[in-house]
Amino acid sequence: MLIIDDIKIAYEEAGPATPLGTVVLVHGGTTDMRLWEHQFRALSERYRVIRYDWRGGGRSGDAAGEVCHHEDLLAVMDALGVERAALVGNSMGGAYATEVALAAPARVAALALISSGLAGHPWPQEMLDQARERVHSSVPADRLARYRGGTAGHVDPADVRAMAEAHTLWQTAGPDRGRDALSDEVWESAVEMCGLVFERSWTGPRSTERHLTPPAVTRLPEITAPTLVINGLSDVPGIQQMSDLLSAGIPAARRIDLPETGHLPPLERPTEVTEALTAFLSAVFTP
Repeated sequence: MLIIDDIKIAYEEAGPATPLGTVVLVHGGTTDMRLWEHQFRALSERYRVIRYDWRGGGRSGDAAGEVCHHEDLLAVMDALGVERAALVGNSMGGAYATEVALAAPARVAALALISSGLAGHPWPQEMLDQARERVHSSVPADRLARYRGGTAGHVDPADVRAMAEAHTLWQTAGPDRGRDALSDEVWESAVEMCGLVFERSWTGPRSTERHLTPPAVTRLPEITAPTLVINGLSDVPGIQQMSDLLSAGIPAARRIDLPETGHLPPLERPTEVTEALTAFLSAVFTP
């Protein structure tokens, strides 16, 4: 465990005695560091690889008050003596990696943004409406309001499971695919991680998030790190728009589109994602 601002941050690292470089894996908002199991093991054969749980997620301590995740990412690097690293982020983990590339460009050797978010870009109304219809409706509105407000007193595990399954179906499988698009292993892993996120957000202290100013969405041409954008073609269209913005806005960014892939390519397509990262990183960290 690391201690950052008096909060315990869970992390793991692996790698050879003489690594070719350092890679930091940053999970998204509905997962935790377990998302990266395949990439963590495979990439650590050549690189020092670090994965961690956000504050408020996984095995890390609670998030309370104002939270700035890109500053936490830099603090993790500082605590572990990492001067410069390739940052690999999924979902909002990609958004935080992008913010670090803008706030501290000398610290970032490369960016790999997988089904990434992008700070400062509003979610389309159609996507918000779809989330309400397909995910939020899985729990009665009055209970959901109490859970979100932290006033429920008790959280029903059946509600946690229902919300996690609905979210996994909508986002991890994708809005136009069904449950059978995901293997049982991928489904259960995604639901377990997502359920923990909902449970902790409904039972833990309240927090607000602070992003980089000016926002990343207005500053993509400033990014100088070599960048790889990986997009799942079955992901929610509003999220795929982020991949469009990132690949068009970051100078010389490379893009890979994965067919029949939802929002968690590292989990759903582990071999393909690891192979793409291996090829990308080999060009970044030349011996």
